[in-house]
Amino acid sequence: MVSAIERLPKRQRQQQLTKVIEDNPFITDDELMKRLQVSIQTIRLDRLEMGIPELRERIKLMAEKSYDQVRSLPLHEVIGDVIDLQLDKSGISIFEIRPEHVFSRTKIARGHHIFSQANSLAVAVINDEVALTASADIRFIRSIKLAEKCVAKAFVQSISKGKAKVEVFTYVNDELVFQGNFVIYHSKKEIRSEGGYNHADSD
Repeated sequence: MVSAIERLPKRQRQQQLTKVIEDNPFITDDELMKRLQVSIQTIRLDRLEMGIPELRERIKLMAEKSYDQVRSLPLHEVIGDVIDLQLDKSGISIFEIRPEHVFSRTKIARGHHIFSQANSLAVAVINDEVALTASADIRFIRSIKLAEKCVAKAFVQSISKGKAKVEVFTYVNDELVFQGNFVIYHSKKEIRSEGGYNHADSD
């Protein structure tokens, strides 16, 4: 039986597909298939026709368009793909849970991977060549399973001389699964003002 949406005019169906992807760039073809109630072949053909790349390529393109470059550590040391970065302000990374990240029996992600994604993003968002985690107050809200995609969002709450406070929220789809408050030590002896940085006169 052909679904109602598959009977929609092609243009209308493709408009819906475009809107869903714009609302959630991290959505997979399988999730699009279920959401729009069409076959996987229809999703792929529509994407190809409209020039919309597959998920992995969309993530890569978003990463290349990141506003700033990580300074505090090499990009490959950030756990997950950094897709947006505004130094000293905010950052977003996406991390897919693969077989090597889970317990073999339960297929539940090992907690240190989830923490590492959030922690490395909290460090990466600091505009300094030297930035280290001083402390972390974390909360795991629910277990994360194999093949789920974790989207971590970091927000710099404050920056003072040598210290920054960063809050990170990790989501699977729209569900909050992890929250962390990080204190990051950095080497700059500067105090932030509204106009940028002012050099501190002393330690």
